Amino acid sequence: MIKEYPKEDIKVIWDMSKCTHSANCARGLPTVFKPKEKPWIQTENDTRENIIAQVNKCPSGALAIKFT
Repeated sequence: MIKEYPKEDIKVIWDMSKCTHSANCARGLPTVFKPKEKPWIQTENDTRENIIAQVNKCPSGALAIKFT
């Protein structure tokens, strides 16, 4: 399953089938990536730049940025 979470001119893409649950996202940007909440990605809680930087650190590639 793939989900999209919008923020300004980007979307955070999450591909659940690729996720290894390393929690790098939650440790790196806990204001946005909150695995115990729904929705678990809350893009309104930080800047576009910080979100892009954290998504780029995802080791499995489960998180990606789509420019709209």
